[in-house]
Amino acid sequence: MQLSRVDLNLFTVFDAIYREGGITAASKRLHLSQPAVSHALARLRELMNDPLFERHGNEMVPTPLARTIAMTIGKSLSDLEQMMHRAGRFDPASSERVFTIAVREAQESTFLPRLLERVAREAPNIDVAAVRIERRDLEDDLQSGEIDFAIDVGLSLSPDVRREHIGSSPIVVLARADHPHVTGALDLETYVAQEHVLVTGRRRGRGYEDLALAKLGITRRIRLRCQQYAAAAEIVARTDLLATVPARYAELANRDLDNQALPFPADIAPLDTYLYWHARAEDDPAISWMKSLLLDALRSSASSGP
Repeated sequence: MQLSRVDLNLFTVFDAIYREGGITAASKRLHLSQPAVSHALARLRELMNDPLFERHGNEMVPTPLARTIAMTIGKSLSDLEQMMHRAGRFDPASSERVFTIAVREAQESTFLPRLLERVAREAPNIDVAAVRIERRDLEDDLQSGEIDFAIDVGLSLSPDVRREHIGSSPIVVLARADHPHVTGALDLETYVAQEHVLVTGRRRGRGYEDLALAKLGITRRIRLRCQQYAAAAEIVARTDLLATVPARYAELANRDLDNQALPFPADIAPLDTYLYWHARAEDDPAISWMKSLLLDALRSSASSGP
């Protein structure tokens, strides 16, 4: 098969279907009609002599061959896109680029207002998408260009993923103002005797603070798992539950409440936060520009009040 005889747009369609899981979503991503995407897939199936995707319910499930070639196609398309970005001159004032940032929901309010204030002023046609962190796919998504940046705690990733420290936040415990067992101070015995709210995006598993407790041979009763610090603070204000959170988020979540914020009653390191990006994008002037804005917004929000 000679590459010169192959329509490379077919691989763009393949990549979109693989990432989106269906023809309808792929057509929206590519701004093409559904018949056009279906026709391109039919041509590619004939070219590869494989169905590539098989319908299961509402999803298009990739075949073994499709899974094998997906990473190569995605990386090749990403490399081409990066090459085009580097070859062209980046002008924030006229660019229409979309930057995708993976971040926990609870972190959005700490930096997005400052970031968008700068973006609106300097780059009126640039869009920003804040999406959910998927740690198991984080490195692949950064490499492929599915996301441009990620904001998260310290993670074990390959040297190809670059990171810069944003800041550290001590861990505090929220308790309602008139809590019957917590009155201005909190010791470990009292802490462990209470029921707790765990703020996490994961379906199972313990929190950062549970690692510190485990070193002491201690476990606690987690009564509720939720995803938002604001929700946790509201629940604390209405119940006897305690919530253990980074001080920065406690400050934001507790703005309109009267909860106590007390030091964590055991030795625990502050929670570090990092900005992540992939080495393949370091020569992209657009990535450099957005990284500068992101770091300014993140560090400003970390060092000032809400």
